[in-house]
Amino acid sequence: MSEIKGLVFDLDGVITDTAERHYLAWKRIADRLGIEIDREWNERLKGISRTESLELILAEDPTLLLDADEKEQLLQEKNAHYLELIAQTTAADILPGIPELLDDAKRAGYRMAIASASKNAPLILARLGLSASFDAVVDPESLIHNKPHPEIFERAAQALGLETHACIGFEDSLAGIEGIKRADMPAVAIGIPAFGEWLPDVEVATTAELKLAKIVHKVKMKERVEG
Repeated sequence: MSEIKGLVFDLDGVITDTAERHYLAWKRIADRLGIEIDREWNERLKGISRTESLELILAEDPTLLLDADEKEQLLQEKNAHYLELIAQTTAADILPGIPELLDDAKRAGYRMAIASASKNAPLILARLGLSASFDAVVDPESLIHNKPHPEIFERAAQALGLETHACIGFEDSLAGIEGIKRADMPAVAIGIPAFGEWLPDVEVATTAELKLAKIVHKVKMKERVEG
């Protein structure tokens, strides 16, 4: 049975909810292109990269034929809009239960990493006052594959000096849960209503339900049953 020594977190929807800011920034781009997206449509963009998000939006209008330079310009505009919005982020934007979870983990000696597709993760953590809480932040620019590929979670464990099975991953997207499980890491799913092939080890409805001792106990019990 593996001893759990590390915790790996997605950022958006797990540590803080930047989804609304992402949505507003993307909507501004979509509006300029004459494409309609709403908050429900925006759920498709959860957990995927900025480039993939743009391609999904552009797919809504097949008559739009943009070259690489034009797409890059849109990506830069979106990020500029988003940076304006996250400049307003404060510690008050940390999701419920997360400060207590991080404090408990620090006291227990767990190493912690961020595994987020967001290129702005270090900036957001600084705005939240959480930079010192994490031992590593995976740079998504350094990755070959995006979620649901396990690479980002494998890299997070590596950065902590741990095997993947010695870490627990926390995610709020199906792509993230798949990536965690494919990395041979126990998974905690937050606010995901239904699952496909890849099942988490622990499910909670909200971050307020994240209790470290209970999560570690459930993971160990599941390993014991399956082992």
